[in-house]
Amino acid sequence: MVGPTARAVFSDAQAMLERVVSEKWLSANAVFGLFPANAVGDDIEIYADESRSEKLLSWHNLRQQHERPAGKPHYCLSDYVAERGTPDWIGAFAVGAGFGIEEKLAEFAAAHDDYRSILLKAIADRLAEACAEWLHAEVRRDYWGYASDEILDCQALIREDYRGIRPAPGYPACPDHTAKGPLFELLDAPRNAGMGLTESFAMTPAAAVSGFYLAHPQARYFAVSKIAHDQLEDWAQRAGFSVSEAQRWLAPLL
Repeated sequence: MVGPTARAVFSDAQAMLERVVSEKWLSANAVFGLFPANAVGDDIEIYADESRSEKLLSWHNLRQQHERPAGKPHYCLSDYVAERGTPDWIGAFAVGAGFGIEEKLAEFAAAHDDYRSILLKAIADRLAEACAEWLHAEVRRDYWGYASDEILDCQALIREDYRGIRPAPGYPACPDHTAKGPLFELLDAPRNAGMGLTESFAMTPAAAVSGFYLAHPQARYFAVSKIAHDQLEDWAQRAGFSVSEAQRWLAPLL
């Protein structure tokens, strides 16, 4: 049995997206915040106000430790935030775009229609990414305002021709999924966006994106691939885990 062609899948997805919009199958929620922040070693501390006396969150980052070409630094996300003594800021966000999906998935399951179920999940994932892209643009241009004169078309957005990045826990520059716990507490994402976390730090709804905004002009994405035991122990101490717990959470990096 031959499955649908790529062209047919695209056409079906386009038709389904039109119904998602016109019949309001799904909805999206988002929450974000902007906070005073400073780097302390490889950590980024987020504060309650400009006095920087009350710490709301310590984001425990990891530094590249694999062999790099001569003259190339080993990056850590804290490199893009000023150290104590120099005022700096950071953003945090959580976006969910799969609200309402369960009803439709149940309909497809009752009809034994796995194909449309897969299509709808994929569309919800893309809508979550699109919402995250839109919100980031709103923050850059208006709420944070460090790029108030930014004018970019869709292709420029896809190329990420804007200043700043939005690293997400679980992705290469921030492979630590546990960072989502304090992030969701900081934003009160359950109350403000209806989003939650499982025990393994998977987000609900599944079509969701969360992370941080860094505005440094030189901020770029990179990958933390492998770390040595010394950094594992250091991260465990900073994050409040035993070494065995840290090994479990960071197993892909060891």
